[in-house]
Amino acid sequence: MTLVPPSLDDRLDEAARAKDPRAAVSVVLREAYDVARARAERKLDGGMKGREVARLYARAADDMLSALWRVATEVLFPVSPVESERLSLVAVGGYGRGVLAPYSDLDLLFLRPAKATPRGGTVIEFVLYVLWDLGIKVGPSVRSVEECLSLSRTDMTVRTTLLEARHLAGDARLSELMIGRFRDMVAKADPRPFIAAKLEERAARHQKAGVTRYKVEPNVKDGKGGLRDLNTLYWIARSLAPDSRLGAAVMDELFTPRERRTSDDAFDFLWRVRIHLHLVAGRAEEKLTFDMQPEVARRMGWQGRGDEPAVERFMRRYFLYARDVGALTRAMSAKLEARHQKTAQGLSRLIAFRPSRRKLDIEGFWIDQGRLSVEDASVFERDPVKLLTLFVCADRHDLDLHPDAFSAVTRSLSLVTPRLRRDPVASRAFLDVLAHGQRPYRTLTIMNETGLLGRFLPEWGRIVGQTQFNMYHAYTVDEHTLQAIGVINDIARGKLKADHPMASEIVHLISDMEALMLGMLLHDVGKGGERGQLEDGAIAARRACERLGVDPRRIELVVWLVRSHLALSDYAQKRDLSDPGTIRAFAELVGDPERLRMLLVLTVADIRAVGPGVWNGWKGQLMRTLYDQVAALFRGEDVARADPLAAHPALVERARQTGAAAQAAPLTPVEGLPVQATEISIAALDRPGLFADLAQTMAALGADVTDARVATTDEGVVLDVFRVQDGAGLPYGQAEPRRLNALIEALERPRAARAASARRPPPPATPERPPSRSGPWSWSITTPARPPPWSRSRAPTGPACLRPCRGSSATKG
Repeated sequence: MTLVPPSLDDRLDEAARAKDPRAAVSVVLREAYDVARARAERKLDGGMKGREVARLYARAADDMLSALWRVATEVLFPVSPVESERLSLVAVGGYGRGVLAPYSDLDLLFLRPAKATPRGGTVIEFVLYVLWDLGIKVGPSVRSVEECLSLSRTDMTVRTTLLEARHLAGDARLSELMIGRFRDMVAKADPRPFIAAKLEERAARHQKAGVTRYKVEPNVKDGKGGLRDLNTLYWIARSLAPDSRLGAAVMDELFTPRERRTSDDAFDFLWRVRIHLHLVAGRAEEKLTFDMQPEVARRMGWQGRGDEPAVERFMRRYFLYARDVGALTRAMSAKLEARHQKTAQGLSRLIAFRPSRRKLDIEGFWIDQGRLSVEDASVFERDPVKLLTLFVCADRHDLDLHPDAFSAVTRSLSLVTPRLRRDPVASRAFLDVLAHGQRPYRTLTIMNETGLLGRFLPEWGRIVGQTQFNMYHAYTVDEHTLQAIGVINDIARGKLKADHPMASEIVHLISDMEALMLGMLLHDVGKGGERGQLEDGAIAARRACERLGVDPRRIELVVWLVRSHLALSDYAQKRDLSDPGTIRAFAELVGDPERLRMLLVLTVADIRAVGPGVWNGWKGQLMRTLYDQVAALFRGEDVARADPLAAHPALVERARQTGAAAQAAPLTPVEGLPVQATEISIAALDRPGLFADLAQTMAALGADVTDARVATTDEGVVLDVFRVQDGAGLPYGQAEPRRLNALIEALERPRAARAASARRPPPPATPERPPSRSGPWSWSITTPARPPPWSRSRAPTGPACLRPCRGSSATKG
């Protein structure tokens, strides 16, 4: 005879008779719940769609809660026929929608008919304690039917959770009574307060998670273009048709079939990402951080292609879906607005009054509720060039794009043909926005989000959503580039004069802003290419400029900017600026003052747009030093070597007499560029390991080295000049002078250094160093696997750390 294993109910009934029923019930439920969750995970690994897997996780929770409710209400605390003892369990919020991530909270409503009763309190307490024993996070509420209705009239958060209420267990008639009355109330209510609350909530959420949807560590749930944005659309739809499952009646009316497919695809993709993210983290993690991205990409089946690793391909797809979600939000907002204007309940009443609609001098263009709109998509069918002139008009009138116009553009992208890409009127419109627009960052961003920018410039299209898998870059390649264009515009308009006084003057000396802006737009289009970023970028830039009809002389300038856009930063931060050979080499690379001016402005914008905190005054000072010396060379002035030893004769003399001497001085800001550091100069008799010992001494006393320079006399006296900050990024010793005094004392102890040197074996003999073409200094730049010891308290601010050697300069960049 085959023995049938006991059912879950039988095992729970037995557990309820144990000495400690709560603990015993928890053990049985944990085993069953884990089995169901493991089944969902296997389906995920097998390629099941994201929302379907989320439903399996919700179903596992449903089964577990139903079993727990039965044992609590029928076995441990049996129900009585008294009306006041009626009790039901309702799923609300995201769980009520029937989808769940592995470690999401369970939003539960314990529903009672009127006042609380002792038995009801006992049941609720037991259920919650068992769930907590299982390690499940619960968002519980205990309310009567009237309390639910009363709260939902004024509290839009409560209304949102109840929109998706779903009966789980207990008295089904009680649940249906509350859900039915609630839906009747919502159907009769003015939808405007709810819609306004959801839109304001979305704006606040975006502000908290990051305004741009292109941050390289996005929040899958709450970030811009994430799941919550899609949920917001469905909540609004559900509020307009509360009896329709998931607001389907409204969604089918407002979305085209293509938009519904896009919505479904985005939901499935984002849910798969979120579920994998939870499983990799082992907790409710919603931020797709760098350390999570490779594993999530691997689990989702992404593989590398060419020079593009799997993680970057995966993240690019993520950002393309985020862009699609933004487009859907705009499209639905437009249709909701149009729908409610007819009934005098429009979203337009939620914003300040503006003249409703007025015609512009371009046929088919309107200003509608303070935004630029079009009659319909046929405007573009009759004249595809208007796809570009629309954005010229938006920039000229300083208008955002109306969602109707946004949708019309996205639906007209098939009109962007090779012929349109070479149309001189279209090209002129595009260049006007790029180089002469009032707010090119905003206008080009909208153009990018519609997909038009990537269609019109295929070279741009390949970097849309592209990421670089490192912690240095805070944004995707396209967002970084658009922000850099915005920085140049801000510099030209004087908005950043305090931060960049030199660039703010130089930008007005540039004679060809179109070439500069094209160079900025195209400077990163070669990333991920087989020949390398600079060479592939130059090839792509030439191709794009030729298609736009740019004249040959300007094309050569743009190509040079793209190929050389890293040169000024590299020379300024990684070379000896006191060496005339460095200055002459850079002048030879640049060629003329106009290119020098362009390269400076482009480099400032490029660095500033990498991410918050990357630009600093020290980098600005280095670039100004290089610029000034090269500009002087172009004017015919001689460039002489700076002698750092000559600046400290007394210090060097003390070193000859005592073996070591040190002094400190605050740095002076250079024309509005604050240099937040203290300069410490040490003169000592040279020996192997001296530089490392000095740096280690500084690190031990909490001094962060931001820059270091070394020079040696023929007599063997070395001068080391360090620039140091404290942990707060301020000049070391500024807040606590005693710390600076203690550091100077520690650096002037030559005996300890000599004793340490005596314990080391003698250094191996080295061949005589060949003479340098630029003099007795040598320079070595390496990229170590780990940062140098003096930068232990802060992450590198650039893609490479510089290790100083004898006769070298190292700058944290």
